[in-house]
Amino acid sequence: MSFDETVTAAQVSDSLDALGRRHQVLDAAIRPLRAGMRAVGLARTVQFAPAEEAGGDPYDDMIAFIDSIRAGDVVVIATGGSGRSAYWGELFSAAAKGRGAVGVLVDSFARDRGKVLDLDFPVFCTGTLPVDYRARMRVVATQRPVSCGGVVIHPGDLVIAEDDGVVAVPQDVEAKVVSLANARAATENDVLADLLAGASLREVWTRYRVL
Repeated sequence: MSFDETVTAAQVSDSLDALGRRHQVLDAAIRPLRAGMRAVGLARTVQFAPAEEAGGDPYDDMIAFIDSIRAGDVVVIATGGSGRSAYWGELFSAAAKGRGAVGVLVDSFARDRGKVLDLDFPVFCTGTLPVDYRARMRVVATQRPVSCGGVVIHPGDLVIAEDDGVVAVPQDVEAKVVSLANARAATENDVLADLLAGASLREVWTRYRVL
């Protein structure tokens, strides 16, 4: 089961709320590089930590990580919000897109904004910075639970990222959330039609219990 194409991050958040999972939305500072970007897929996680020197090949671990990407993955980069560098750019985007990734989210900076936009690859980040992570940050773990944007994300968790923000769906409630969100999207279409036809907000609330 998967989300209908019309399902929004807000509907997913509401569905998580209904199941008592009320803290699954990442920090609002994590935004798309361009309005209209959307990524829905399974989390593939990588953790960065500070590094004070290059210490061998600084890209070896990230190369191995990116080469492990599978179709439908959303790359989740956790840095503890460190602003020491950027963590993602044009060539990483090209490699990830070539392997079938559907997007990336990072709780800090990306770079190569214009070139990434030209690739039409969805990137969600807190901003851009031209600084490379070499001798500043290093990969310390991959495919482990990470805290990104204030939410713990496990490898394989379902992620939906769009203009409204980013929501992570834990695997143990994924099927229920997908079902609820799909049903909510269909109901909201009916609510919208009734409101546009002149129904009062009270009427539609009483009828659908959805707003």
